[in-house]
Amino acid sequence: MAAEQNHDSAACKRVDDGITRVFQLLGKRWSGPIVAVLVEQPAYFADLRRAIPGISERMLSDRLAELGAAGLVLREVDEGPPLRVSYRLTESGAALEPALRTLAEWAKAYLPDVPGCPGANLERPAGARN
Repeated sequence: MAAEQNHDSAACKRVDDGITRVFQLLGKRWSGPIVAVLVEQPAYFADLRRAIPGISERMLSDRLAELGAAGLVLREVDEGPPLRVSYRLTESGAALEPALRTLAEWAKAYLPDVPGCPGANLERPAGARN
């Protein structure tokens, strides 16, 4: 207990509030890959599902809703026929592109390659397809 009484909480280094908010949103599983796919171009729900191996429809729907509520992704309904829903980044979502590219470069340099991982979407040439 003596250590707690002598502890100066102001002396503790706090994590930046902005970093905390970013990782609360983008640190959730699948959120980063969804944004990375949408950085390249708008996509229909089915195209997003194919571009992100292992994600379930329910999880994709939930993450898209969260990213939409945060103001990063816009949901657009194409009246059709057939009726289709597409997603694109908002201006604030698109502003993540430089940070995502930097993170992809860092991962390539410092994280071990894991066999079977899909290639990084951020490194595809423009117009390339999966």
